[in-house]
Amino acid sequence: MNGDTARVLVVDDDLLNRKVLEGMLTGLGHEVVTAASGTECFEKLDESVDLVCLDVMMPGLDGFACTRAIREDPHHGDLPVLIMTTLSSREDRLKAVEAGANDFISKPIDLMEVRVRTESLLRMKRSRDEVRRYQEQLEDMVQVRTEALQLAVENLKEQQRHTLSAHQEAIHCLCSAAEFKDTETAHHIVRIGHMCGVLAEAMGLPADEAETLRHAAPMHDVGKIGVPDAILLKPGPLSPEEWDVMRDHARIGAKILSGATSSLLETGSLVALTHHEKWDGSGYPQGLAGENIPMCGRITALADVFDALTSARPYKEPFSVEKALDIMAEGRGSHFDPTLYDVFTANIDQILRIKDDFRD
Repeated sequence: MNGDTARVLVVDDDLLNRKVLEGMLTGLGHEVVTAASGTECFEKLDESVDLVCLDVMMPGLDGFACTRAIREDPHHGDLPVLIMTTLSSREDRLKAVEAGANDFISKPIDLMEVRVRTESLLRMKRSRDEVRRYQEQLEDMVQVRTEALQLAVENLKEQQRHTLSAHQEAIHCLCSAAEFKDTETAHHIVRIGHMCGVLAEAMGLPADEAETLRHAAPMHDVGKIGVPDAILLKPGPLSPEEWDVMRDHARIGAKILSGATSSLLETGSLVALTHHEKWDGSGYPQGLAGENIPMCGRITALADVFDALTSARPYKEPFSVEKALDIMAEGRGSHFDPTLYDVFTANIDQILRIKDDFRD
């Protein structure tokens, strides 16, 4: 439809009626397409048609049947249909409305009535088209903005991944610095992280918490940076005073990592502070017991002890897995959370794969 000019499909089996209506509509400034039957109507009906004028009394598909078929077509379901009929009874008009006709003109056709009826229906068509165009534009706008938002979110996620990766690398370097002072290896902190991740998942922690602990657990001994080398590297037994200094590495690590807004560093601080606590309350530095010990500390304690027992150190050879488990079994319910210890032994195959993947 271009301005007030429309494309009108006139369907009538009577040639004279078609010519008369075609002349009227052309005189009103419209483009007219004609069809001599209901079948030909659908051959000529396309998206360019703005209005259909249908005769009722036609052989084969009559006007009512054509109207119903137009309404059932999803491409033309709201196309204005004007019925032309010699029928004037109330029942016939109701039948036309039920079929889906928008209006009707009684024969013989009057020019004034044709103009009024067609203008009304075409105004309705223009309004619908305008609403549809607006909806399409709105949908296009929503689609464009949705795609832009998705791209922005992906970019943000990518930036966060890069930031997290850099963050984790910095933490790994910090942990390695602490391990470098000690007799342990960089592989130790990697193993601890992966073991803690496995145990966290096995204990049913949410995936994001398990992943956070996997990256936070390697920070457990970062406080050793603050322990003098004379104590940290002493080959013989430590005096009670030296043990007090050594034990203070838990508080030092927690302090180094405290005050951060990152959940990763917050977890790391908690791990550093609590991984030497024991289930029976005999651990340090706070003497926490049972479930008062944060789960992240309980998990890290298990992984740390197992890895230490099964790893070589300058002052000892590694224990076998069987020997290490025997030693740890004695601490079930005293050193270790008994439920967590059982989960640990149930997942020992995964733990050993980590040991094998990250050997010193």
